[in-house]
Amino acid sequence: MSRWRWLLADQVGPHFLDDDAQRVLLVETRSLFAHRRLHRQKAHLILSTLRHRAAELGDRARLVRADTFREALAGLGEPVEVVHPASRAALAFARTVDGLTVLPPRGFVTDRADFAAWADRRRGQLRMADFYRYALNRHDLLRDLPVPARRPRRRPPTDVPPPPAIVEDDIDAQVRRDLDRWEAEGIRFVGRDAPRRHPATHAEARARLTHFLDHRLPAYADTDCLLVDGDGRLASSVLSSSFNLGLLDPAPAIRAAERAGRDGTAPPAAVHRFVRGLFGWREFLWQLYWYFAPRFRGVGWLAATRPLPDWFDRLDADAVEARCLADVLAGVRDTGWASQTARLTVLGNYGLQRGWRPADLADWFQRSFVDGADWVMNATVIGMSQYADLARIDTHPWAFDGAHVDRISDYCGGCRYEPAVALGDDACPYTAGFDTFLHRNRERLSADPRLAAALAERTDPQRRDAVLAQEEKRGDEAP
Repeated sequence: MSRWRWLLADQVGPHFLDDDAQRVLLVETRSLFAHRRLHRQKAHLILSTLRHRAAELGDRARLVRADTFREALAGLGEPVEVVHPASRAALAFARTVDGLTVLPPRGFVTDRADFAAWADRRRGQLRMADFYRYALNRHDLLRDLPVPARRPRRRPPTDVPPPPAIVEDDIDAQVRRDLDRWEAEGIRFVGRDAPRRHPATHAEARARLTHFLDHRLPAYADTDCLLVDGDGRLASSVLSSSFNLGLLDPAPAIRAAERAGRDGTAPPAAVHRFVRGLFGWREFLWQLYWYFAPRFRGVGWLAATRPLPDWFDRLDADAVEARCLADVLAGVRDTGWASQTARLTVLGNYGLQRGWRPADLADWFQRSFVDGADWVMNATVIGMSQYADLARIDTHPWAFDGAHVDRISDYCGGCRYEPAVALGDDACPYTAGFDTFLHRNRERLSADPRLAAALAERTDPQRRDAVLAQEEKRGDEAP
């Protein structure tokens, strides 16, 4: 008889099993939710996913509820194997359990040894664009789909249908009752409860992916780096949680997008953008997480030592007057999700300007987003957003002023702040914050061409001192 296969909560797709007869262990531990304040909808999605998978597998699965994972494994009394966990902490734990065999990773296309060989041959800093070109060639992808000569014109789509709605069932109802009870017993969450918006089964995720490829992919490139008030999904797939929970295998999704480009149902620009995100950035971030382990946790290169303010940590959007930040933070509070542009340009940008600790911000993103994972947030927040990794992820800090937000969004027209103003009662917190960030890190940023040019425009010492004094007075109060 085969060994038990322990499926972690982010390994619930069919590609984490070898055959239809394999015995499966699923473990639900309340301590996971007591240890950190997760978003209520993230907690619901985790439990719903585990319980739905147990129901799908029927007699093949054993769902164990225990105080700890070690207790659950010891109670089984038989050898167990687990696919390589997605976090360093989980891998370190797995290696301490007698009788637990750790298998190679799944859910990614590039082999870790392959990536390491590529990275070891590189001179200088590793760049996603270089890895992406290498990986496309290595796996023979998109050869006959030309890369667009220039970025498509950004515009909000007008006729993109919403993704298929999620219909909750009895499992979701029981999850909600359990979380209500846990909350009454003292376990704390952030964010608001709401009907489940994200897939908890492979079938739901597959339906979402099919709908995206058929109806939303053609407009996907048009919304690159665009912000809109309200829902914020635009033509996005909103499948990040499905890939990060292991409900979907990225390899078939990449090939399906490639076919859409070849048969003309989606323009090459849209296909390249989707594949670049899934096969470029996602693979690159996963590989970097392990390639630099355990050193890659941010080195505090920029002057960023302040803790997260309470209003931000609690997702208190009602305390915020800046329209872009209030809307995006409300979206996180109400849905546990925001577009990548909103995460970088609105949330991460504000934390970078205010000098919040990158590790704290990465932890906040991981807890507050339904797709939050250590390997994702470690790299995207500490590296791309906060530039605290000595440029291993991106070539410049993701810092922008209010004028940039105005160019890519429809927020500023109805905001009480003026995006071009850095001083006075109408001063945009992002514009004044951008100036403050530049002055605070002047010596460290002088080598960056874009930021050096911005610094060269801000040489008036009286204006500099006035902006610094204004933002020091603002402090960490909600803007």
